[in-house]
Amino acid sequence: MKDDDSLTRGPGLRVVPAAPSPPAPNPAPPAPPVVTFDRHELGVILNLYGRKVAAGEWRDYAIDFGRQVAVFSIYRRASEVPLYRIEKDPRLARKQGAYAVVAVGGLVMKRGEDLARVIAVLDKSVRLVRT
Repeated sequence: MKDDDSLTRGPGLRVVPAAPSPPAPNPAPPAPPVVTFDRHELGVILNLYGRKVAAGEWRDYAIDFGRQVAVFSIYRRASEVPLYRIEKDPRLARKQGAYAVVAVGGLVMKRGEDLARVIAVLDKSVRLVRT
């Protein structure tokens, strides 16, 4: 009886081992992780933004995603510096909270773990106080 290799190769055929393949080039390093706002966070921010645009207070915004921080900048006019920045910094999540609202001069207006509570500082309407 013949062995199984001879049946598949046929008589007189010899199996030649394949030449070793060249080593694969170094794969590209993985892209660095980027901090982003998720769908729920954007929903909370854009809900406030929409109300303020309807009231005529805000007119433009910008979103920046970086390696360490995600920033939602709010403008009164497109040509100005941002009035406020809503920042997400996961490195501060266990310390002061991942979210912060920063005013024009760099003053941190509020910081915390809950985005809705942090941006509530921007939602307060100005009231006229009579004396």
